[in-house]
Amino acid sequence: ALGMTLVIATRGIDLSVGAVAAIAGAVACTTIVGSSDPTSPAAALTGIGVALALCLVLGLWNGFLVSLLGIQPIIATLVLMTAGRGLAMLVTDGQITTVNNATFSRIGAGFVVTLPVAILIALAVFGLTAFLTRRTALGMLVESVGINPEASRLAGVRSRTIIWTAYAFSALCAGLAGLMIASNTNAADANNAGLWIELDAILAVVIGGTSLAGGRFSLGGTLVGALF
Repeated sequence: ALGMTLVIATRGIDLSVGAVAAIAGAVACTTIVGSSDPTSPAAALTGIGVALALCLVLGLWNGFLVSLLGIQPIIATLVLMTAGRGLAMLVTDGQITTVNNATFSRIGAGFVVTLPVAILIALAVFGLTAFLTRRTALGMLVESVGINPEASRLAGVRSRTIIWTAYAFSALCAGLAGLMIASNTNAADANNAGLWIELDAILAVVIGGTSLAGGRFSLGGTLVGALF
C-alpha cells in the first residue's frame, strides 16, 4: 500500500504487485533450496537479495512502459500481472517449493520483544517513506507530477524519473510483501501467493484519502486504510 500510494499520486496504478510478490517468494525460496547449505543465514540473505533485486528490475520495467513509452498504467502493469505469475510458476516448476531456514522464517513469523518482525519491517518502511516524501523535495515533486505532469515538465521537474522511481518503489514493497508471505508459510506457492493483494493495496490507499486522479497523498491515511 505504501508503494501504491506513490504510484497513484503520480496518476498511475500498479496491478502487478500480486504477481511481483509471488515472484519474490518463488525466487527467494528457489535460491535458498538450491544453495550449498539451505539452512544457513547466508543462503537466506542471498535469496532475499536476489529476490529484491529482481523486483527492482520489474518495477523499472513498469516505469519504462509508463514513463518512456507512454502506455496507460493500467495496461502496462496488466502485462506483468498476467505474465509475472507465469514467470513465478516457471521459477518453481509449477510446484510448491518449501524451505527450512530459520533466518528466512523470521521475516514473516519471527518476533522481537513480543513484536512481529513483519510489523517492524512495515513500520521501518513507513518511516523511511515518510521521511523521504515529507522531509525532502520528493513528496512535492510526486504531487506536482500527479497534479499536472506537463506543467511540472515545463517547470523543470524530471517527471519521467519521478514516475520511474514510484513504480520501482512499488515493486520493492511488493517484493517485501512476497517475502513475508513465503516466510510465514516456509514455502513459495506461485499460483496463490499474493493473489489479488493489488486490490487490497488500492483499497487501503483510497480509504486513506489519496485521490485516484493523482496529486496529493497521505501516508498516514494509507496506514489507517491498511489497518481497516
